[in-house]
Amino acid sequence: MLMEQNRLHILAFGAHADDVEIGMAGTIAKLSGEGRHIGICDLTEADLSSNGNVELRKEEAAIAAETMGVSVRMSLGFPDRGLFLKEEYIKKVAAVIRRFKPQIVFAPYLEDRHPDHGNCARIVEEAVFSAGIRKFLTDGYDEPHRVERMYFYMINGFHNPDFTFDISDVMDKKLAALRAYKSQFELTAESVQTPLVNDYIETVEAREKMFGKLVGVTYAEGFKTKVPLVLKHDLLGEELCKN
Repeated sequence: MLMEQNRLHILAFGAHADDVEIGMAGTIAKLSGEGRHIGICDLTEADLSSNGNVELRKEEAAIAAETMGVSVRMSLGFPDRGLFLKEEYIKKVAAVIRRFKPQIVFAPYLEDRHPDHGNCARIVEEAVFSAGIRKFLTDGYDEPHRVERMYFYMINGFHNPDFTFDISDVMDKKLAALRAYKSQFELTAESVQTPLVNDYIETVEAREKMFGKLVGVTYAEGFKTKVPLVLKHDLLGEELCKN
């Protein structure tokens, strides 16, 4: 795991373990394979999930993290279905941002059928802003840090992406990371019916294939941004993450 004094290139937040994997496991796997330091912070322990339990979900999240090659995975233990815009939550997320000093932060896209996903994005947006304010105090991490960019990944939605990332050569790792969550995506005798156990992984794969078609590659993940992208070099291509 990454030592605390080192910075992360990317820090991705999710409401529940598996959110980040659904939206951007391929991007994480590709960039970590290129030597980028990437962390994931789950805001809740998904304790209200219809299938599985907290301990099993933690085990699955650890397997998925290893598959993607992340440097840090942590959970803040906020209440599942209790992700509301509270100062307490903003401060704790801001402290994580200051601790790991990421260049880029990712959060779920605000438009999603699950309210926790949009609320996660709102909390993270507030925390990203507050983390850069010198007089904003958090427990133990009061040195301000300004995130260079914030982007949004998609979970349940299929939205017109503002940009895509080619994951054609790591789609197998994305699928492996998702399949680590057997309690969520496999229908067993103990499972109850949810949207996740009915070909959900296949739906995600089809979405990434469609995004790939849009840009002339086999598979791609789509992202949203609230500010225009800047090409610092030329029009032949710009890397998502720079040193």
